[in-house]
Amino acid sequence: MDEPQSESIDAGAGVGLSNASLSSARRQMLDLVNRLVSTGVQVDIDLPQIAVIGAQSAGKSSLIESISGITLPRAAGTCTRCPTECQLSHSNSKWRCDVSLQFNTDSKGQPLGQVRRETFGPTIYDKAEVEDRIRRAQLAVLNPNRASKQFLEGDESELKFDDTLSFSQNFVSLKISGRGVADLSFVDLPGLIASVSTGRGHSNDIALVESLVTTYIKRPSCIILLTVACETDFENQGAHRLTKLHDPQGKRTVGVLTKPDRIPTGEEYNWLPFIRNEREALEHNWYCVKQPSSNDIKNNVTWEEARQRENDFFSSTAPWSELESYYQKHLRTSNLVDRLSSVLSDLISKRLPQIQEELDKSINAVQDAINALPPPPSSNPFNEIVTRMHRFTSDVGKHVLEGMPSNSSKGLFQCIRFDHMKFRKAIRDTAPEFRPYEKRYAGMRQYTEPTFLGHEEEVEVVREETVQEVIFREETVDEVSESEGSKSEEEVNSAYHVAARDEGPFEQPPLTAIFVDQVHSRAQNARTRELPGHVPFVVQKEYIEEIIYKWRLPSIRLLQSVQVHLAKLVKDLVTKHFHGYGAGTLEQRVRTIMHKHLAECIMTAQSRLEWLLELEAHPFTLNSHYLADYKDKFFSFYKAGREREIRGLFSDQIEAYTRRKPVVARAVPAIYSNGRHYLKSEGESKEEPTGVAKVLRGLAEMGMEGVKAEDIPKILPPDEMESAINIMADVRAYFQVSYKRFADNVPLAIDHGLVRGLERDLLSRLHSMLKISGPDGHRICRELSQENTHIADQRADLEKKLERLDRANSELLNVGTSG
Repeated sequence: MDEPQSESIDAGAGVGLSNASLSSARRQMLDLVNRLVSTGVQVDIDLPQIAVIGAQSAGKSSLIESISGITLPRAAGTCTRCPTECQLSHSNSKWRCDVSLQFNTDSKGQPLGQVRRETFGPTIYDKAEVEDRIRRAQLAVLNPNRASKQFLEGDESELKFDDTLSFSQNFVSLKISGRGVADLSFVDLPGLIASVSTGRGHSNDIALVESLVTTYIKRPSCIILLTVACETDFENQGAHRLTKLHDPQGKRTVGVLTKPDRIPTGEEYNWLPFIRNEREALEHNWYCVKQPSSNDIKNNVTWEEARQRENDFFSSTAPWSELESYYQKHLRTSNLVDRLSSVLSDLISKRLPQIQEELDKSINAVQDAINALPPPPSSNPFNEIVTRMHRFTSDVGKHVLEGMPSNSSKGLFQCIRFDHMKFRKAIRDTAPEFRPYEKRYAGMRQYTEPTFLGHEEEVEVVREETVQEVIFREETVDEVSESEGSKSEEEVNSAYHVAARDEGPFEQPPLTAIFVDQVHSRAQNARTRELPGHVPFVVQKEYIEEIIYKWRLPSIRLLQSVQVHLAKLVKDLVTKHFHGYGAGTLEQRVRTIMHKHLAECIMTAQSRLEWLLELEAHPFTLNSHYLADYKDKFFSFYKAGREREIRGLFSDQIEAYTRRKPVVARAVPAIYSNGRHYLKSEGESKEEPTGVAKVLRGLAEMGMEGVKAEDIPKILPPDEMESAINIMADVRAYFQVSYKRFADNVPLAIDHGLVRGLERDLLSRLHSMLKISGPDGHRICRELSQENTHIADQRADLEKKLERLDRANSELLNVGTSG
């Protein structure tokens, strides 16, 4: 395309306001930021930029035109309904303008995962075409659901739609270069609206525009170019209020006074304190510019003529012409552009190391976020799922067959071992508490356990469950039960609620002591055709059955506790191996299969417990030597206790006589003795013999000579409680044989049916239930591996963000390399 004639008038130094003295380093800084913006990384990193803001009709458009050398769309009311980015760069080539659209959000204003940048039409070489192209580009931005190409052609009146947005955060980008063009970049934002006219716009447009402006000026690296029209009271212009809110100290704001020719006569001096930076002081000062009037624009005044008229105005019009020479450099558009270019390039130079650091941190953070996501779907989902199944079942096997070492008490076997100790203690505590004395002496006698038991049984210290542990156990049972919502109530009750939770822990309440006279009475009542002195075995059997009945609750409690530990293990392992895979369908199905499998294992273990309890209901043992030994020990223990009760004084008398020592009578209940007796040693007194000596003398007189003192008990009548003592010894001895057997068999049955049963045939069961081994296996695996939409979107957004960051990082690295 041939270069338009309009290019010739731009060759002069005035048009475009380029500054030939700008260093190449400054130009490189501006170009770098422009390239970074083109990557879209400004949505992730705070890039230095100039944002032009002001109230509606504050002269922003005219100022932009003076800086860029182009004509912007003009119409009554609000013209700019989306940001317009201007990237200006000086070059020795012919003037050109490239227009593009950048979409950061969708039609609902939600951020896009990746910034979309579209070229809008061919390169423009004639400035006269820019205004129409910008107007059409804005329409395309305000209609994001339609193809942008349709806005390049056709009558503009046909490009208005009911769903056109009022305002948008997406923007039009102008890349202008050529001779006489300044090295500067900025973004023109929609003018702040004071009110919405009836029938034009929407009621929420005021808030939309303010929110849009705020997203730019709140960034620490944004230089705010605040335009204030002198024809309106300063206090009534909302742009200044918004600027003070986000830059209260004025460190990154450049003020611009526009329309100085419209100041009412006599009020010009009210604006000079701004130029002197005495009022609303800013670090980068206030400037004043004069742009072409509406009539000048209608008369097609050239930009060269406009700049000359601006220079004439400030040189000849008081009080501007009367300002000190120092403040004269704060007048005219050219001085403003030079200042803006200097401020922006300095900020870029200062921010570059920080930008590089922020990019590195952001890249690392995005990479960590991507790595934290579940792995993406495999290209071979069948092999992936089969491998996961194998690893899962192998992990289950390691826990339930071998056990995993643990330094705490929270490991599976550590917890189960603790439950075994509690169970054994609970069973041992069901031992019958027989007393060798009558019930009427309850509380008057001190009973101690046989000392021989202490040598045979290790005393286990088992702590009580804490309140937190009980709550955890009950909540876990509830959780497992709720997960089985698809099962019938009967199945859930039989599988999980194997015992009511309000029955308490393993330990039984203290048993009531059983006294010898109660045993004797029960034996007498049980007699049928037996000969005198014989007691039916049914008495021992009934006592044993009563004891065995008390073993049911501790057994079921043990099963329930092991179940809780396994349920938690299953939950943790399923989460470990399947959480986050696909859309979660595989995890849910495996969890359901495992719950059902666990329930069946519990039912198996429970049936074996019932079988063991049924076996124990019928007294039996082949360990006759062990039983006889214990019976002898308990019989002697109860017998000795009985002898001490009924013949305590008599035995002391005989023992003292055999030792030839005087006996000091001890006080005993009247039922056992008629008084106190004293024996005196031979030679001490010639009185009549008493006590044992007297009995022996009487027996000798009856012709029973040779009877010794230790033979005297043989002539006494037998204890009527002898049979009861025998029953007590039988029952207590059998308890010792059976409880140890039962305390081993129950944990073994639970371990075989429940713990080890959890791993048994697990892999084949999973394959069968998931149907991945059948003809539709590959299809099912593809369905199970489909990724969760949320995770897929999150990964896509992160990958696009990483792509933006990498591109921006490459731009920075290229600068360092070229430098």
